[in-house]
Amino acid sequence: MKITLSFLFALTLGVSQAQHSIEKIWESDTTLAVPESVLFDKTILYVSLIDGQPWDVDGKGEIAKVDTNGKIVNATWVTGLNAPKGMGIWDKKLYVADVSEVVVINTATGKIESKIAVDGATGLNDITIDKKGVVYVSDSKLGRVHQIKKGKAELYLSDLRGVNGLKAVDNDLYLLTANDVFKTGADKKLVTVATTEMGGDGIEPVGNGDFVVSCWPGLVYYLEKDGKLTTLLDTREQKRNTADIGYNAAERIVYVPTFFKKSIVAYKLK
Repeated sequence: MKITLSFLFALTLGVSQAQHSIEKIWESDTTLAVPESVLFDKTILYVSLIDGQPWDVDGKGEIAKVDTNGKIVNATWVTGLNAPKGMGIWDKKLYVADVSEVVVINTATGKIESKIAVDGATGLNDITIDKKGVVYVSDSKLGRVHQIKKGKAELYLSDLRGVNGLKAVDNDLYLLTANDVFKTGADKKLVTVATTEMGGDGIEPVGNGDFVVSCWPGLVYYLEKDGKLTTLLDTREQKRNTADIGYNAAERIVYVPTFFKKSIVAYKLK
């Protein structure tokens, strides 16, 4: 009996201390024009392409389509944007953060339907949409988060240094700032979830209250609900960026845009 109990204890301890990891599955061609963000939607990946400098208003930005095997389906599905970054989907519309406005695209046709101006914005970066269809967009330069309802934007949160990645989960909003991961609810009270080595870029829920978090210079973390961080990927020495990640929850696949390396890399989360 003692041997059995000892074995079970050891087994339980081993499971509880199991380290999360990721394994590379594929990499797309290195022809994408500065991919900043990936959004997985059923059978396709939407990829925002800056195709220029990160904050230039130059009309060169695009949205590409890549399939879930890494094949570039259409590198210029939508054109005429500036420096597009984070994206979200609601009611067959793709919402894209584009410097000072949120561009709304019909996913069936690829046509731009409208552009929502965000007052005073100069650095719109990430987008998330909650279960009621409310859009949240971060302004990294001004440290603000705006809320969009019925096509109109208004200030939601401010004084968030370097705010970037956003994710609405149930009734909470998760935010990545210069060093901290925050959670907030309807009361707008910020609760610190974790502190990262550098500012976060993308954040995706992976179940059980856990997340995968990316930091642009080349770091990807596994973030447990208790705040514990495990490094999944570190490509800083190779100068391979890890920008705003996408996630396929059913297959547990993380999609990482490499920015200046011009590709998307898919990793299996273990």
